[in-house]
Amino acid sequence: MDQPSAPVGGVGGAGLHPASPDQTGPLLRSRRFLPLFFTQFLGAFNDNLYKTAMVLFVVYAIYNSESAEGTFSALASGLFILPFFLLSAIAGQLADNGDKARIIRRVKLLEIVLMIIGAAGLYLAWRGIAVNTIAIPLMLLALFLTGVQSAFFGPIKYAILPQHLRKDEVLAGTGWVEAGTYIAILAGTIIAGFIPVEWAAGAIIVVAVAGYFTGRQVPPAPAQQTPEPIDLHFIRASIDLVRKTMHDRRVFLAIIAISFFWTIGAVLFIHFPPLVKNVITGTKEVASLFLVIFSVGVAIGSVSVNALLKGTVSARYSPVSVIAMGLFVVLFYLLAMNWTPLPDDRLLSIPQFFSRPLAIPMMLSLLGIAVAGGMFVVPLYAFLTTFVPQTQTARTIAANNIVNSGAMVGGSLLVSLMTGLGVPITQQLLISAAMCLVSSYLGKLLLEAERQAEQPVGANAD
Repeated sequence: MDQPSAPVGGVGGAGLHPASPDQTGPLLRSRRFLPLFFTQFLGAFNDNLYKTAMVLFVVYAIYNSESAEGTFSALASGLFILPFFLLSAIAGQLADNGDKARIIRRVKLLEIVLMIIGAAGLYLAWRGIAVNTIAIPLMLLALFLTGVQSAFFGPIKYAILPQHLRKDEVLAGTGWVEAGTYIAILAGTIIAGFIPVEWAAGAIIVVAVAGYFTGRQVPPAPAQQTPEPIDLHFIRASIDLVRKTMHDRRVFLAIIAISFFWTIGAVLFIHFPPLVKNVITGTKEVASLFLVIFSVGVAIGSVSVNALLKGTVSARYSPVSVIAMGLFVVLFYLLAMNWTPLPDDRLLSIPQFFSRPLAIPMMLSLLGIAVAGGMFVVPLYAFLTTFVPQTQTARTIAANNIVNSGAMVGGSLLVSLMTGLGVPITQQLLISAAMCLVSSYLGKLLLEAERQAEQPVGANAD
């Protein structure tokens, strides 16, 4: 198997030695990348298998109110995201100060413990034992802890790429990580929608163990700097980290644009289960299908934009991509508004859903939302790992996670507020379309900053 590249400092990977012959194989067959890819894949798969199984079981088997279902879905999303906001600064400091591969092993060991907690909650809920007093709190606790371990893994999965990959491989590596993440979301979502909840309880433990063993194969990625004191005061550390990271205009704009994208994604994911049950009147398998189509689309967009850019890190396609995303959201809204639900609390199976005339256009519009979103966001992540010194990449990703998670928690709270005020779920979709306009403007500003930075020193900005 290929050996990792020698870690070399410098902005954006500048100064990386040319690849030796044993480093020129395809990324997906390289030890520099394959163990990380599978570790991230299994982690994302497990997170979504657990979260989707929990949300679908609660929405379809416990609650029977659109308001309660929407509130629970928003609460679950908020609890998963909150640790990113609270702990990303500490996670980024740890990742830049230590061996990233060693941290991966410890994080994956933690995942086994927290999935045992989640499995206990799922099992108790399935058996109908203390559902509201013990089972649901246990499931939500495990979801919060899943967010904690993901917050510590998040800065590493991107920051380790410039250390193990050549400069011309970073965009492709980033695209594969994003595509793999959404394929994993796809697989976890499909399985969660189609297997009994008691099977899901056992599966999440098995997958966590498998992820630990793949994580042990990630090559060493030692610190690129002399270790610095770690500030454990998460509020002060978060403010300080974001302030220090935002000084580069391109990085600042990329982080803000990514945050708007994930807020849009969070709002859509919160809406899908209650929307499918109450507006489309579909079964939980249909709800799972909606999440699957979204995940497939982002994976397609993630790989497609790398092919269009031919490995060059650029925001060239970001503004138009997110405008297209907004138009597809409006189309999806119009189709949902014209959907005729089944009467008498009956639900459509997948074949019955596809027998409806608006089903295919609805799926295509959802796919369009996701493909455009993937094309928008992948180059922005590559910005964060190629335009900062390698000694700062983990903290840059951590700062991005702080801002992203704050925006996504805000989106979850906004959904909860509007649901509480009685705003129909279909009307709330238009908020996502409006946010796409803001994201496009930010993408345009980033593209302008990129072109300005490419001009020779002393050249006129215009």
